[in-house]
Amino acid sequence: MTPEQRHRCMAAVKGTDTRPEMLVRRYLHARGFRYGLHNRKLPGSPDLVFRSIRTVVFVNGCFWHGHENCKYHRIPKSNSAFWSNKINRNRERDAAVQAALEAKGWNVIIIWECDLKNKDRREKILDELARRLLYIRCGYYTSIPHQVAEVSEPEVPYGLDRDI
Repeated sequence: MTPEQRHRCMAAVKGTDTRPEMLVRRYLHARGFRYGLHNRKLPGSPDLVFRSIRTVVFVNGCFWHGHENCKYHRIPKSNSAFWSNKINRNRERDAAVQAALEAKGWNVIIIWECDLKNKDRREKILDELARRLLYIRCGYYTSIPHQVAEVSEPEVPYGLDRDI
């Protein structure tokens, strides 16, 4: 690709209402959960905000947020120094946002794009998310300070995950 073509492709990438985010939103809405979207008053403008239970959900893209040991996170071969630096800055920003939210007393849940690709895994992840939100709502679950609750499968090194 020429630099102009690449620029157009990357500029067309959406930041909100992505396919993984819409899957999560539809699933939770169908199960009776109500939430706010992209609250700019909170650090990081979380994808889903459950104000009544002080919980936020981020639906992270594996490439943009640098998901470790994920086959969807690969640094492009052209201009790799730029992309590596950008993704590292994104990771640092994500960590700072999570710490700021937790300092304000919010529960933080992260869902990775790769966990929503496979239909069986998607159902398991979304069921776990709904269960965790219910536990928080009922007071059975509180997050541990400075730990981010990730609703995802254990990480498996690339090539060893045969169920995809």
